[in-house]
Amino acid sequence: MSENAPAPALATLPEAAIAAALRKHPRWNETFIQGVLFVFATLSIFTTLGIVIVLLSQALHFFERPEVSLLEFFTTSKWQPQIGRFGILVLVNATFLTSVIAILVALPLGMMIAIYLSEYASHRTRSILKPVLEILAGIPTVVYGYFALTFMTPILRKIFGVDVVEIFNVASAGIVIGILILPLITSMAEDALSAVPYALREAAYGLGATKLETAFKVVTPAAMSGLAAAFIVAISRAIGETMIVAIAAGAGPRNFNSWDDAFRNLALFNPFKAAETMTGHIVRISGGDISYESMDYDSLFAIGLMLFLITFTLNLVSRWIVRRFREVY
Repeated sequence: MSENAPAPALATLPEAAIAAALRKHPRWNETFIQGVLFVFATLSIFTTLGIVIVLLSQALHFFERPEVSLLEFFTTSKWQPQIGRFGILVLVNATFLTSVIAILVALPLGMMIAIYLSEYASHRTRSILKPVLEILAGIPTVVYGYFALTFMTPILRKIFGVDVVEIFNVASAGIVIGILILPLITSMAEDALSAVPYALREAAYGLGATKLETAFKVVTPAAMSGLAAAFIVAISRAIGETMIVAIAAGAGPRNFNSWDDAFRNLALFNPFKAAETMTGHIVRISGGDISYESMDYDSLFAIGLMLFLITFTLNLVSRWIVRRFREVY
C-alpha cells in the first residue's frame, strides 16, 4: 500500500461505532455446545461424588457394627465375616502379590517395546505393532481369566511341578494381568518418549553417543515423569482387575493363625498357592443370594472403600511425580 493511500474506512468511524463493530457477536450454536459440554463435565464430577458417598455411607454401617474393630480390621490375619473375623490384610496381601507379579512382567516388556517404537521402529513397523497392542487391550478380561487357568497354569505346573503349583494360584493370574496391562504401559511410555524434543537426540548424536546410549541416557531420563505416571497408572489397573483373579487366583482368602506362622514359612508370599484378592472376594460374595444389609453385604463396601483409597492414593502420587519431575522444553 502506498504511503499516500487513504486510511481504512474503520478509522474514520466514531469510537463508539468502532467498539460496536469489534464487539463479539453471540453465536448460539457454539453457546449451546459449550453448555452441553459443561453439563457432561459436571455430571462426571457428581457421579464420582455419588460413588464416594455411597462407599463411605455403606462402609460406615460396617464399621458401626459391634463385631467389627478397626484394630482387628487392619492387623489380624483372617478374613471370615461369617464367623466374625475381619482381617483385611490377607486380601490386601494377595492383591499386592498379584500386582507385583504383573508389574514384573509388564514393566520391562512395556518399556522395551516403547523404546523400540519411539527410537528404532520405522513408520511401517509402528503402524503394524500398535494395532496389535490395541487388540490385546480390547480382549475381555474374562477371556484372560480362562487363558490364565487353562494355558498359563499348566505351563507353570509343568515347569515347577504339580506338587508345587496349585491349579488356582496367584502366579498365573499375575502373569496374565501383566499381559493385560502391557498395552497400557507401552502406549503411555511411548507417548512420553515421543514427547521428548528431537533436538536432545541430535545433541547426543553430535557428541558421539550411539542410539542405545541416547535412548537410555538422554531420552528416558527426560521422559521420567511420564514414565513414572504410566507405571503408577498400570499398578492401579492391576490392583483393580477383577475377572482374572476371580477365575484363576483362587476362591478363598489365604488365612493364617497368626502373622508369625505366615512369615515363618513364607506362605504369605508363595505365588504358587491359591489366594483371594479384594476384587476376587467381592465377585465371589456379591451373588444374587446375598442378604441386603447383612454382614457380608456391608463388608463388600468396606473392601471397596479400601480399594478406592489405595487407587486414589496412587493417583495422587502419580500427579505429584508428574509435577515434581516434569521437564518443559
